[in-house]
Amino acid sequence: MMTNQPSKSYENIEFLNSSDARSIRVLCELIEPHSKLKQKKVTSTIVFFGSARSKEKKIAIQDLAELEKKMRAENRSKPQLEHELQKAKRLVKLSEYYDKALSLSRKLSAWGSVSNPEKHHICSGGGPGMMEAANRGAHEMRCNSIAYGISLPFEQGINEFASEELSFEFHYFFIRKFYFLYHAKAVVVFPGGFGTMDELFETLTLIQTKKLNKRMPIYLFGKEFWDGLINFDHLIEWGVISVQDIDLFRIVNDVEEAYELIIDDLTNEVRS
Repeated sequence: MMTNQPSKSYENIEFLNSSDARSIRVLCELIEPHSKLKQKKVTSTIVFFGSARSKEKKIAIQDLAELEKKMRAENRSKPQLEHELQKAKRLVKLSEYYDKALSLSRKLSAWGSVSNPEKHHICSGGGPGMMEAANRGAHEMRCNSIAYGISLPFEQGINEFASEELSFEFHYFFIRKFYFLYHAKAVVVFPGGFGTMDELFETLTLIQTKKLNKRMPIYLFGKEFWDGLINFDHLIEWGVISVQDIDLFRIVNDVEEAYELIIDDLTNEVRS
């Protein structure tokens, strides 16, 4: 009588989480989102990149006011409180762009769902900050939006505004980056840190080297931030990029300007 019944390999969780099965896990992250996106008829996205640290500006101002009140009540400046105060002041400045990302997402969502024959979904990294603002703008206009989350020790889960059926949690950064750009028709980059710079420069590199065989305009939002951060002319002066590489992106400074440029670029693409 046969009593030994080994488990099937695809049901062996220990094996699937082992180093030997890494290629299988990579394939799962590549294939499963494609299947879901196909079911939901997602073919075109407008991607928002930006800092996870920003907040809605009114909340950032409230947090700063509460901290200042606490310092006055204690009638002395503790080093830790002083550090928190400077951090809160920086967040007020940064969070101006949360509000602008929210406003731009609202406008693009409304246009993409009504005025355009090809549905453009707002897409973000699924986290807080500028990513939340992007998904929230679409949510407030009753439009679905995409969230490509990443498992990190200091960020838990997808923000509440992303559409549940279009939310994904990746383990591998490179698969997540693939999906950011696979359906992207435009990319808007708000102020951000290392992660945002990584996403921006990888995107620019792929376009520059023609690994992305499509037209995909990039908009750097916030002239004060970008002009203070990167001297692109310096890269030309040293010969490490070409003069025409500057044409791979535009710096925009307000919501209406960004909105008009984006819809003009996308509308012209459809016509061509």
